[in-house]
Amino acid sequence: MSRDALVFYSPVDDPVAWREALTAELPDLDFRVDPEVGDPADIRYALVWVPPKGFFARFPNLQLVTNLGAGVDALVRRDDLVPVKFSRLNDPGMVAMMTSYVVFAVTRYARDIPVFERAKRRGEWDYVHPRALSDIKVAVLGLGELGGPAARTLAAMGFTVTGWSRSKKDIEGVSSETGRDGLERVLAGNEIIVSLLPLTPESRGILGARELALMPKGAKFVNASRGAVVDEAALIAALRSGHVGEATLDVFETEPLPPGHPFWTLDNVLITPHLASITVPKLAARDVAESIRRVRQGLAPLHEVDPGRGY
Repeated sequence: MSRDALVFYSPVDDPVAWREALTAELPDLDFRVDPEVGDPADIRYALVWVPPKGFFARFPNLQLVTNLGAGVDALVRRDDLVPVKFSRLNDPGMVAMMTSYVVFAVTRYARDIPVFERAKRRGEWDYVHPRALSDIKVAVLGLGELGGPAARTLAAMGFTVTGWSRSKKDIEGVSSETGRDGLERVLAGNEIIVSLLPLTPESRGILGARELALMPKGAKFVNASRGAVVDEAALIAALRSGHVGEATLDVFETEPLPPGHPFWTLDNVLITPHLASITVPKLAARDVAESIRRVRQGLAPLHEVDPGRGY
């Protein structure tokens, strides 16, 4: 007899925590951790993060794929998936973690912390007079489920914030720009640029040499979205020349970032290993369970992804 089973795969998430959280919500769910999947025909649902090539081809009755994160670009381009429903996680814990990362990165630059870090290594007292936060112009590229709250929080802290997105957004304290002209204005008019763009065919490589050159000399760049939205070679050149003064990078074209990559040697780059926002099973399991309940009833899951748009 066929069973209603879910397969779990992630190289970084804890399957025990997810099993406990999800079966508390859905006691009848058969939770299986790859590679111990039993009969592949039982698998109706997949809860995954960066599964290997060919992963989904084993499961002929798959109905729903839920991504263990907000970015689903790696899933919508695969060739081993039959038509299924896609959903992404959007839990309060993930939003709070991303907001905290962006606030940290922006505040670090706003308060000149890299200057003091370097001064400490030299053993020197290097005073830089603080500036009012309202004098510091910050741009957030991407005002979606993660970018919107981050921009709103920065504005509430007192920064002067502009957002750029596919469509106009109404966020308290945040100016909203759209379109190519809007992107160019945003890049030219802000000293700290934060990318929270989803990776889509339109956003891939959207920040190239021409776009980086629009930024004010010495601008600070924070990327917590996807590495491929930026031309890495162009960014390296801009960082070496000082046109981009500093960067905080959580994401890269190749992950883990390979040994010997130029980013490792640049003193003006802070590297974190793709952890700006992670999912908290206890908080996210409710949404995953509700999506499964909806698919069982023939309805769309929560936070459904449109593969054509890529988000």
